Amino acid sequence: MAQQRESRQIARRAMVARQRTMPSKSIKRGLTLLGRGNWPLPSAPSATILETFPNRYAQRDYWIRFECSDFTSLCPVTGQPDFAHISVDYVPDRTCIETKSLKFYLNAFRSTRSFNEEVANRILEDLVAACAPRRMIVQGQFAARGGISVTVQAEHPSGAQSPLENGNRPR
Repeated sequence: MAQQRESRQIARRAMVARQRTMPSKSIKRGLTLLGRGNWPLPSAPSATILETFPNRYAQRDYWIRFECSDFTSLCPVTGQPDFAHISVDYVPDRTCIETKSLKFYLNAFRSTRSFNEEVANRILEDLVAACAPRRMIVQGQFAARGGISVTVQAEHPSGAQSPLENGNRPR
């Protein structure tokens, strides 16, 4: 009898722990892309594509890194594809960027003609507008064309430094 009671208590504690770590319905409420399959990709990038969720740990600073190794946009002059590795490092404030919406947002650049410098700065502006982070760095490492590669780094606020750069981790 005591063993059954103890088993039930353990099961209840496990259920409560799972509920604490699982997103609540209120968190999922504002997310339209998460959990949906066959959703059409947007034809142009827009900050409205980006979705956020509440940051449960807003009381502390911590860095989040997104990396997209297969980013594509179009050269504004020739229309040829530009390939890049895009990384986004940020310290969230009250909200975090939802990953699937970021994927849709970045994919929307595939049919967008922009200079590499415009791409990195546009991504930074749209992400800052969506989640108002404490700090954010967007870096685009564009593949070589004509023997010259381009790396663009845009920062919010100006001068922000990520401890995640070059594989370094905060101590």
